[in-house]
Amino acid sequence: MPTQADGRGPRLEQGRAPMRNPATFRRSVAGLGLVATAVLMVVSTVLAPPFPGNFEELLAEIDAAGSSATISATAFTLAQLPFIAGVLGIGHLLRERSPVLSNLGTTVAVIGAFGHSVFGGLSMVQLTMATDETNRAVHAETLTQVEAGPMVAFMAAGLLGTVLGILLLAVGLWRAHVGPRWVAPVLGAFLVVEFAGSAISEWSSQVSVVLFLVALTALAITISRSPEATWTPRTLSTSSSNSTLESAH
Repeated sequence: MPTQADGRGPRLEQGRAPMRNPATFRRSVAGLGLVATAVLMVVSTVLAPPFPGNFEELLAEIDAAGSSATISATAFTLAQLPFIAGVLGIGHLLRERSPVLSNLGTTVAVIGAFGHSVFGGLSMVQLTMATDETNRAVHAETLTQVEAGPMVAFMAAGLLGTVLGILLLAVGLWRAHVGPRWVAPVLGAFLVVEFAGSAISEWSSQVSVVLFLVALTALAITISRSPEATWTPRTLSTSSSNSTLESAH
C-alpha cells in the first residue's frame, strides 16, 4: 500500500485506474450493479410469457414463447447478482445518516435476492420441462408439489425480502436526503404497481419496470457523482488525513 514520503501512514492516490483504486472500484461496481439490474429486469419483463392459472398452461406458454422465454428467465436470474451489488451501494451511502435503515434494508434486500435466485433456478428447469409436451401434465404435477414444499420458503424470502428491502432503503433515502427527492416515492410507486397493480391492469408489470429503471438509473448517477472519499474505509481515510497533517508540521 502506498505510504507518505516519511513512511508514517497510508496515502490515498488520486487518478488511479478503478481496478487499482479500491474506492473507485467499489463505487463503479455499485453504480453499474444498479444499471445492470434495471436493464436485465426490463429485458425479463418485456420478453416474459403470459402467466396463466396453472402449471400445465404455463409450460405450454413457455414452449410457445421459445427463445423469448429463455432470455426472460435467464435475465431474471442474472439480475439478482448485480442487484446485491447495487443495494449494498445504496446502503453504503446511507450508512452515516441512516445507519439502521441502511443495515436493515441491505440485509433484507440481499435475502430477497437469494430467494429470487432460487426461484430463478426453478424457472430455468421449467424451460426444459416445457419442451417435453408428452409429459407436460406430469411436469405440472411435479411443479405443484415442489411449490408446496420447501420452495415456498424461498419464494416468500424472494418476495418479502425484495419488497421490504426496497421499502426500507427508499425510506432511508428520503430521510437521509440522498439522491433526488423523487427517487424514494418512485420506488414506493414501483412496489405498489408491481405487487398490487396486476389486479387493476395487465400492463402493471411494464409500468412498474419503467419506474424501476428510472429510479435505479437516478441512484446510479448519484453514486457515480459521489466523492471518492465516501467509498474509502474510514480507518484508511482517517489515517491518511492524520499522516498528511503530521507531515505538514
